[in-house]
Amino acid sequence: MSRFIINGGNELHGSVKIQGAKNAVLPLFAASILTEDKVIIENVPNLIDVHNMSQILMALGVEVVRYGNLAEISATKLKSHEIHNKLAKELRSSIFLLGSILARQQYAKVAYPGGCDIGLRPIDIHIKGLRELNVRIVERAGYIYCDATKMHGAEINLDYPSVGATENVMLAAVRAKGNTIIRNAACEPEILDLQNFLNAMGAKISGAGTSTIKIEGVEVLNGTTYQAMPDRIVAGTFAIAVAMAGGEVKLTSARAGDLNSLLSKLNKTSCHIAFDNDTITIKAKENRYAVENIATQPYPGFPTDLQAPMMALQAVSDGICIMTENVFENRFRHVNELKKMGADITTHGRTAVIKGVPRLTGSEVDAQDLRGGAALVLAGLNAQGTTTINDIFHIDRGYENLEGALKSIGADITRVQ
Repeated sequence: MSRFIINGGNELHGSVKIQGAKNAVLPLFAASILTEDKVIIENVPNLIDVHNMSQILMALGVEVVRYGNLAEISATKLKSHEIHNKLAKELRSSIFLLGSILARQQYAKVAYPGGCDIGLRPIDIHIKGLRELNVRIVERAGYIYCDATKMHGAEINLDYPSVGATENVMLAAVRAKGNTIIRNAACEPEILDLQNFLNAMGAKISGAGTSTIKIEGVEVLNGTTYQAMPDRIVAGTFAIAVAMAGGEVKLTSARAGDLNSLLSKLNKTSCHIAFDNDTITIKAKENRYAVENIATQPYPGFPTDLQAPMMALQAVSDGICIMTENVFENRFRHVNELKKMGADITTHGRTAVIKGVPRLTGSEVDAQDLRGGAALVLAGLNAQGTTTINDIFHIDRGYENLEGALKSIGADITRVQ
């Protein structure tokens, strides 16, 4: 099993090009089966999750060809409406295919999805939204059976602004008869990216990025070539890395507007930040000060995917930070690993109290999930001595060649098989 070996203490200098957004690309892959024409998606990161989504599509009869960071997808020979358990358990985002399969095939049989063990992440909001579109749904023996032969547009009020549920309803409604309105929709930038992609295919969608999305169903969608948005979570991770290790780094192909909730905090406590067009420049301050309160929220609030990396930064910032995780109930699994490195963290349910220490100490730790694993990498950059991080396959789910990017700006990090 692969692991990272990190010798901490090196400042970071140079530039990093931010990869395409995993959380945008996966729904785009799902949307690609809505047309029989070829779809070309650019800026696709080389990640385990993207590979798994490709495998699921190919099992459905879809042709997927990768050329570096470009993907050509052709669903002309789409032959199946079933996603079996073996494939679905590897990837949470397989659930996005439910709406797409229904829009294209009218029937679907999908196993309950897997992914990181960071909480229950129930799909009841997805199911309720699809039922509002008049999809008949039966849940039995670990599978979801759907009949969309009488699917039509509807006005849907989501109980929670779930990103996945918003995207799933969009994918189903885009080819449903009539008009659909999604209220209390998620506002994440990835939702807007999906809208732009679908509209490039001939869809009629407006309002993405706000809490109300309007969809006018169309009969046919066409192929397109589209460049996926940059990954705001990866950009945020590198920004925090600079704050922890010191130095100055330019993040290119990055959108500062997608990271306001993070950058505003870093600018006040840990970094000098400047941005111009698609470049963010991060310069570490000499002293790091704790952010008093951080609470994860749906966009535009502080992202849950940056909670673990931000906790690593607070662990070496002067003062006390109270961090509350409001999105997932099981997303503090990295705490015990950070404590092995000398962090002073106490948890009470969904709240963590972090008392900053001057510096962490190298240790052997285990990545428990994707973002928690990234937090341990950042901790290793700061730590005195050597840090070994096991089970880095979790990290590979969301970061393309993380060690290569960090090496290019001065980090002493090696992948060992």
